[in-house]
Amino acid sequence: MKVTLDGVDGEGKPTHAEWTGKFDGKDYPLTGDPNADTRSYKKIDDRTTELTNKKAGKVTTTAKIVISADGKTRTVTISGTDAKGNKVEATAIYDKQ
Repeated sequence: MKVTLDGVDGEGKPTHAEWTGKFDGKDYPLTGDPNADTRSYKKIDDRTTELTNKKAGKVTTTAKIVISADGKTRTVTISGTDAKGNKVEATAIYDKQ
């Protein structure tokens, strides 16, 4: 799977990150993210995936990704620390159009 993330940081600057890997729980290189240099995905069940970001071998962020039973909603719950050591917690909900 290949993941490409484009966005804007807290200072309004554009961001770009890329990751290519498998859903096998192994670490694969992540580029463009100041908080992590590897990412792994692990399939928990048919609708749930866990994500782990690491920087220099240390876990920085974890996330749980859940797809609703009807397949129309994706909920991502994130926790960890940013590059400055600040605690980060967020939930993002995506609805399929």
